[in-house]
Amino acid sequence: MEMKKRINLELRDRAPEEVTELVLDNCLCVNGEIEGLNDTFKKLEFLSMANVELSSLARLPSLNKLRKLELSDNIISGGLEVLAEKCPNLTYLNLSGNKIKDLSTVEALQNLKNLKSLDLFNCEITNLEDYRESIFELLQQITYLDGFDQEDNEAPDSEEEDDEDGDEDDEEEEEDEAGPPEGYEEEEEEEEEDEEEDEDEAGSELGEGEEEVGLSYLMKEEIQKKKVFEGKRGNEMLKMMERKKMTRSF
Repeated sequence: MEMKKRINLELRDRAPEEVTELVLDNCLCVNGEIEGLNDTFKKLEFLSMANVELSSLARLPSLNKLRKLELSDNIISGGLEVLAEKCPNLTYLNLSGNKIKDLSTVEALQNLKNLKSLDLFNCEITNLEDYRESIFELLQQITYLDGFDQEDNEAPDSEEEDDEDGDEDDEEEEEDEAGPPEGYEEEEEEEEEDEEEDEDEAGSELGEGEEEVGLSYLMKEEIQKKKVFEGKRGNEMLKMMERKKMTRSF
């Protein structure tokens, strides 16, 4: 598929000025030049044109917001001065697998003041003696060359940076899901114990009250029995007195 058609396909009914990322890998450049890409892509920050048989950057439009440019596995051998003019804010440039042979070609990148990472892996220039030392001396603004700094520390991957941000979010979520702070459970247990003690006290008071009620009921019952007994005994005595009177009268 030609680059122009591929761009139209990648737009997906979006206006060019809305696009921030554009991947055109493995399409075909007619005559080795860029086609279909123009100044209307004002917000473009990431552009990938890997393995598109690109040999010239002459038709690269002005992309002032472009930060990352992937141009690996093409047949570019020069003309890199266009990058500083058209993409002055580049921080990452991948030229691996191209036809770059000498330091004079790379010297044009000195004007990319914001460039931090440059990849020339699998280019003929890497066969030069003291290649890494020479590039770092020539392009003093860069931190990473072919994925490593001057002390051979590996460059952080952009996906790893995204993962780190994601990990921070996960940690915050884990903190939210971790539950109550330390000491909270102890406070709950103390409150439960206090409630149990209150219930026991209330129960004991109830028991005492029930005992009192039982005693008073028994006392009342005894008094009633006494009264009944006394009443019966009085009746018997009255009957005996009447009998005595009757015998005397006879």
